[in-house]
Amino acid sequence: MIHLLFTGGTISMQRSSEAGGAVPALDGAALVGLAPGLAAAGPITVEDWGRYPASHMGLDRLWALRNRVAEIAATSGVRGIVITHGTDTLEETAYLLARTLDPTVPVVVTGAMRTSEEEEWDGRQNLVDSALVAGARDSRGRGTMVVLHGTVLSGLEAVKTDAGEVDTFRAPRGMPLGIVEQGVVRFSATARRAAPLPTLPTALTARIAMLPAVVGDGGALVDAARAAYDGLVLVAFGRGNMQPALAAAAQRWFDEGKPVVLATRCFTGEVLPIYAFEGGGARLIQAGAIPAGPRAPSQAWMELVVSRSAGMAYGAGMEA
Repeated sequence: MIHLLFTGGTISMQRSSEAGGAVPALDGAALVGLAPGLAAAGPITVEDWGRYPASHMGLDRLWALRNRVAEIAATSGVRGIVITHGTDTLEETAYLLARTLDPTVPVVVTGAMRTSEEEEWDGRQNLVDSALVAGARDSRGRGTMVVLHGTVLSGLEAVKTDAGEVDTFRAPRGMPLGIVEQGVVRFSATARRAAPLPTLPTALTARIAMLPAVVGDGGALVDAARAAYDGLVLVAFGRGNMQPALAAAAQRWFDEGKPVVLATRCFTGEVLPIYAFEGGGARLIQAGAIPAGPRAPSQAWMELVVSRSAGMAYGAGMEA
């Protein structure tokens, strides 16, 4: 049995002349009716968990979703789970699920970049492809994956790269796990299965800020956020560099024992301790900043939320 869990997003939206744009409209049954190809994946069950835009998925709602998925995965007879989700924050949700769920039962997160009224609607094929991946025998043990536009990505690596194109999800710091082509799921021979889980939080309680370095930044926003947040993801230039004044503001977080994760604003590549000038990434790491590793800023943020909520160091038990 494939369990289809509908949470909303563009895949469930239609245009409203009254509202002046696309709004949530379709439930799970309606979407299944628009995707007759789902029959190829075998028996399915449908659950309407919600009808939310991606931007409405706060931490409490995400944790409730994570717990519901864990319950479904523990149900006898469930081969895989497909979650429809808005694409704007799909990468945070996928990372959370990949990071906190047992990888045995495959979970596939999907969505759409077009509404069902548009000629180029991608939701139908994404839904069918996702169900095929969720039910594939070789998917077992791969944990949470993201499937859109025929590409299978790890939930730890998938990132939305374009605001409007249907081929938007990529793994800029990783590699695709596989593809779905003409109804056949093909995993790469080098695609690894998911690793065992580290200690998990009981809720997402950590308050984590994420702020960018900008030219001429004197650190006022970083200072202002310090009292209200438990940790910070600082999105720096290049290999982790910033203005000296901003680095000094980050130091004040270290002085209070609050973690600062150093990410890069670059699309690919990682923060590394190369530059030792004042404000350079090497200086910041020496002072206590934690490199984000192979994570986009959004993923580094979710990793710090999970880690700090569990009382662990950033990425504890994970490959850096």
